[in-house]
Amino acid sequence: MRIDILTVLPEMFESPFGCSIIKRAIDKGLVDIHIHNLRDYTTNRHRKVDDYPFGGGAGMVMQIEPVDRAIAALRSEREYDEVIYTSPDGERFDQPIANSLSMSENIIILCGHYKGVDQRIRDHLITREISVGDYVLTGGEMPAVIITDAIVRLIPGAIGDEQSALSDSFQDGLLAPPDYTRPAEYNGWSVPEVLLSGHQAKIDAWRHEQAVEKTLRLRPELDPYGNKKK
Repeated sequence: MRIDILTVLPEMFESPFGCSIIKRAIDKGLVDIHIHNLRDYTTNRHRKVDDYPFGGGAGMVMQIEPVDRAIAALRSEREYDEVIYTSPDGERFDQPIANSLSMSENIIILCGHYKGVDQRIRDHLITREISVGDYVLTGGEMPAVIITDAIVRLIPGAIGDEQSALSDSFQDGLLAPPDYTRPAEYNGWSVPEVLLSGHQAKIDAWRHEQAVEKTLRLRPELDPYGNKKK
């Protein structure tokens, strides 16, 4: 998989992509992540990529020219499955979307900034708009990190125990059940006996019951079968 990220703040990606699962996936050759500075694609001699909005109003708007030039340069080299724009009014990012995107070959992620982008970018250059929540951030860089992390960890080989990713919260529409590890007794607090029984069928049943109870308690908009209520 290849992920190309377009941003005005490329330095924001150095730390999150330089450690843990993403770094290991890069080192293994499972994913190529390329960060592109949008200022390299502007014809403005001051390297500006934003301007005042037509019609007035507060804030600055990202210009279409550098974004179009960057996307065109990348598309001239390969086909892309998605060109994603990180936006607070996009579709809400969730595990099914991450699962779907993890099967892509090539993805572009455009990080919004300032007041937003010229609407023509959204109308003509973007294939998908994704939001990580109903709130506004300074820019789309952190959402791009979140999306990338959620995708990369699903690539076969990125995680040592691939079954671990399959048992994460939301993979089956339920929150994950509680986990315990050694010691079995600590400060008078005990691990549930069923987890020490060695009876896998009973353990699986207990975990499912716990997942259903936790989902209904903490995320009532999800039903016990993992389907979002409409």
